[in-house]
Amino acid sequence: MNPYFIDTTLRDGEQSPGVVFSLPEKIRIAALLDGAHIPEIEIGTPAMGEAEVTDIRTICEMGFGFKTLSWCRATKNDIRAASHAGTNGVHVSFPVSPILMKAMEKDSTWVIQQMQQLIEFAYPMFDYVTIGAQDAARAETSFLKEFVCAASAFGAARVRLADTVGILNPITTFDMVSSIRSVEKDLPLEIHAHNDLGMATANTLAAYMAGANCLSTTVNGLGERAGNAAMEEVALALELSAGISSTLRTESFSELSDFVAKVSNRPLNESKPVTGSLVLTHESGVHTNCLLKDRNTYQLIPAAKIGKQEQKFLIGKHSGKATIMHYLSEANLPYTDEDCLSLLERVKECADALKRAITKEELLDIYLELYSNQHHSIVNYKS
Repeated sequence: MNPYFIDTTLRDGEQSPGVVFSLPEKIRIAALLDGAHIPEIEIGTPAMGEAEVTDIRTICEMGFGFKTLSWCRATKNDIRAASHAGTNGVHVSFPVSPILMKAMEKDSTWVIQQMQQLIEFAYPMFDYVTIGAQDAARAETSFLKEFVCAASAFGAARVRLADTVGILNPITTFDMVSSIRSVEKDLPLEIHAHNDLGMATANTLAAYMAGANCLSTTVNGLGERAGNAAMEEVALALELSAGISSTLRTESFSELSDFVAKVSNRPLNESKPVTGSLVLTHESGVHTNCLLKDRNTYQLIPAAKIGKQEQKFLIGKHSGKATIMHYLSEANLPYTDEDCLSLLERVKECADALKRAITKEELLDIYLELYSNQHHSIVNYKS
């Protein structure tokens, strides 16, 4: 079975401190997610108020191809609010770790009894009900197993295992999911990983390998604190690292990533995996010499696969002669091997002084400065 993605950019993503999406921005994100062939999105939290309910209902009525989900606390009032939002399904979240149950003044008996009551209460209003094990990573294993088996027995369509504080690593994630699969063979399991220790993507892959076929992600990993597992990173990691294809249209990732970065006011780090502006850019002379012959030598992701153009090589301190020759040939400028070596030395000096790569125009200006008196057939490369 292909990995099943549930995008929560409009719910958990917007819970990032300071992030607010307008309705037109939410609609555009939803349209881009639809274009990426996302099968299900968690749109929001109806209990936030009538404005949130209206936004959710507006998106639900637009005829997108994905299924829709509302997020609720474990109360009838939250579920009633969700019933006005028009989503296909409802997600009801329960505390399952000792620390959360104590803080919320609940216990394991209340959790199991309330789960049964709320599933029965919700089903007449929704096509399906999913149940959340909040802080599953810190739950006692015996109770987590009981919780999942009870959810299955009560008719839940899926259980979400949430690493709420991002404490898991790939090994403990695999062990947790495997442990649950040992007692619950058939119920769809969803992993919801947070990135507090930088392992959300890896943990999501580990969970899938252990039997959690539903993956909760956000665009750019947007989410509370350090964020969630990034949809684009999880999808490409599954395909290129593990040989597991998803149904997502990866060619839309760059446009989607850039738009969410813009409207969330969270600019992407240039080196962000998959969609960062420099992740397909190269400077090293050893690398570019091979890349000029075959991009696969030092580049894992083809640019077209994520909706980008192949990037030009940077010219800088670590460049080699092949890069210099490439740009001079591209500009139809004459050169010898000796010219290129001298030019390369000057380029390295400039890059050192400027503490950055130099532009193609700066390279050609240096060329003209050094060699205009030696060559008589120089074309006007700026024309």
